[in-house]
Amino acid sequence: MRKSSHRIVAIDGPAASGKSSVARELARRFGFVYVNSGAIYRAITWYILQRGVNPDDGVRIAEVVDNAKIDCELVDNESRILIDRVDPIDYLYDDRVNEGVSRVSSVLRIRAIVVRKMRDYARSHDLVIEGRDIGSVVFPDTPYKFYLDASLEVRLHRRAAQGQQDKITMRDHADSSRLVSPLVVAQDAHVIDTSQMTIEGVVNQIIDRLEQMGLHIPA
Repeated sequence: MRKSSHRIVAIDGPAASGKSSVARELARRFGFVYVNSGAIYRAITWYILQRGVNPDDGVRIAEVVDNAKIDCELVDNESRILIDRVDPIDYLYDDRVNEGVSRVSSVLRIRAIVVRKMRDYARSHDLVIEGRDIGSVVFPDTPYKFYLDASLEVRLHRRAAQGQQDKITMRDHADSSRLVSPLVVAQDAHVIDTSQMTIEGVVNQIIDRLEQMGLHIPA
């Protein structure tokens, strides 16, 4: 890929490590666009489930999504996806989506579509973007890479507090063992254990690191 002329802050990590909350607040402080890559995969998962497609049927998933109209927009400086002009935001954390998203997101064609959509955002905007392969695959040339992690116990507690029932250990295995763009720590990423940290504390640590690298919050 060509290097983006816009600045990209990549936030990677496993489920419930704090990526979304941290990335959203970081984007707000810098005035960057916040992109949640997981929400895009979840929206596609919801779409194929609505059409009765088996989340293990990669060939059929690719066919259905290739024939869908997928639009990535911005709402209040955050990414939002519409599929066939429907915004599935209210359904992204339904139990069926939680159960199917790892399988759908492992389909090579789906990952190619989502990566292209994320790179399209970078053509026009500075981004804080969170996911599982942002620093390793989607924007490998950005110098601003962070990997958030937390203990399994803490992540399970966070999910329960959100009223969600993700099977985190299964999700971890699926994300780290898939053949296409597995969850890994990018070689030059700054790793932060968020287990005993507040969102504010993590954000401040990232800001300190970015400022040392010459990326400053606008006055």
